[in-house]
Amino acid sequence: MSSSVLKSRLVRCLLGLGAVALLALVVTELRAERTIDAPYPNLHTSHAAAVIERGRYLVEGPAHCSECHGKPNARGVPERGGPLAGGFAFHLPVGTFYVPNITPDPETGIGRHSDAELARALRHGVMPDGKVMLPFMPFANLCDDDLTAILSYLRAQQPVKHAVPEHEMNALGKVVAAYVLEPKGPSEPVQKSVTPEATAAYGRYLTHNVGNCIACHTKMDLRTGAFAGPIFGGGAVHESITNPTERFVSPNLTPDPRWGWLQGWTEDSFVARFEAGRVHEHSPMPWEAFQGMSENDLRAIYRYLKTLPAAPGGPDPEQRQVRVAAK
Repeated sequence: MSSSVLKSRLVRCLLGLGAVALLALVVTELRAERTIDAPYPNLHTSHAAAVIERGRYLVEGPAHCSECHGKPNARGVPERGGPLAGGFAFHLPVGTFYVPNITPDPETGIGRHSDAELARALRHGVMPDGKVMLPFMPFANLCDDDLTAILSYLRAQQPVKHAVPEHEMNALGKVVAAYVLEPKGPSEPVQKSVTPEATAAYGRYLTHNVGNCIACHTKMDLRTGAFAGPIFGGGAVHESITNPTERFVSPNLTPDPRWGWLQGWTEDSFVARFEAGRVHEHSPMPWEAFQGMSENDLRAIYRYLKTLPAAPGGPDPEQRQVRVAAK
C-alpha cells in the first residue's frame, strides 16, 4: 500500500474522530441545558402568624438555611436571623456555584417566582427554569405543612436587592449536568403534617428530612450520592465552609459500645451539648442554628439515635479528635 493511500486513510480517520468529538460536544452542551418536567406541588404560602413562626423556627434552626444563604459575620460563621440574600460561592470540581438570594425581592430574589415553582425546587430539585439543581438541599421529604411554613416565612421577610452571579460551570460540570444530574424527588410518601413531639419517629423526621444529619454522619459514595456505610456510622470527611484548609470527620452516632460517640451520654447531657454551641471553631456542623433548636426536638433526635443499629467505625471516641490533617 502506497504512502499516499495511508495518508489519505489517516486523514479520513482523523476527520471522522474529529466529527464524532464535535458531535459529542454539541450533544453535551445541549443536554447540559435540558429542562425537566417535574410536578408542581399544590401548596400556597400563608399569612397566618403560627405558620410563619413555624417557618422561622425551621429556617433559622434545624433546616439551618443561613448556613449557606446568610451573611457570615467577622469570624466567617453565618449569622442567624439575618437576611438570606445569598452570594456565597462554592468552589467545586465541577465549577463555581453561587448561593441564590432567597429574600422576596422581585428582581434579584424569590419574589419573581410562584409558590409552586419554589415548592418544586425544594421537593424535586428542579429550578424555576426547569434545569436540575445540584443536590445541596435535602428537603424532598418535608411534609406539606412544613414546606408551606418555610415558604411562608421566606415570603414574609424584608426584600433585599442583591444580585448573585450566575453559576460558572466548567467542562466537567457540563458533563455532570448532561449525563449525571437527575431530579431525586421524595424517597417516601410525603406526609401532610407531622406532630412535633419528643418521639423517635419525629427525631427520624428531623435528622433525615430537615437537618440532613444523616448525610453528614454517614459515608457517601461521591459518584452516586448513595450511602456507602451504615447510617449515622460516621467517618465521612467534610471541608469547613469557613476555612477550606481544614477538614473534619463526622462522629459515629449509633449506640455502638466501642465506636459510638454518645455512649455514656444521658438525654439531658445531649440537650446541654447543643445548648452550649460551637466548640471546634471551623467545624462544618451548623452549631449556631442547632443551638437554637427546642429541647423537645433535641430529645426527639436523641431518642431516635438510640434506636439505630449499632455500627463500628468512624473516628475514635476515645481520642475525641474530629479534625483531619490539613490539606
